[in-house]
Amino acid sequence: MADLTTTITENVVLNGSVRGSTNTLTTTGIVDVFERILTCTHSQVTTVAVFNSTPYGADGALDVENCKYLRVTNLSTDQDMKVAFVTSTLNNTVNVRAGGSHILYQTEEAMIGANSTTPTFPTLQDLVTVEVKPSATTDVQVEVFAALV
Repeated sequence: MADLTTTITENVVLNGSVRGSTNTLTTTGIVDVFERILTCTHSQVTTVAVFNSTPYGADGALDVENCKYLRVTNLSTDQDMKVAFVTSTLNNTVNVRAGGSHILYQTEEAMIGANSTTPTFPTLQDLVTVEVKPSATTDVQVEVFAALV
């Protein structure tokens, strides 16, 4: 078993003053990792990760209960991409700018969507797939990194 240490640092100098912070989180008990870099073709949707309650439950699946860290990074230097985090009944799509990342700290009971501006904080749903579509007419390279206990 290993520990995964995640460090996020913001640093900006504004009017001569340094602003920002560093936050570090350690996830213990890591026994599996998944890492891949792939090219996502423009005008197409590419599934970059699949989750299931067991690794043998779907082709190429990661164990949704045991995934405690998931990072999707846009390796393009100049193109944005859309990333959809899909559950069994909904999806949450975000824009990830060139060089940016989107991180989830669990994939079990990870998200829910609602057609309301007032959050009700219901029971969240498990992630099923992560899908990427480049925003422009240029392919993008995507890095996916997951750590599982």
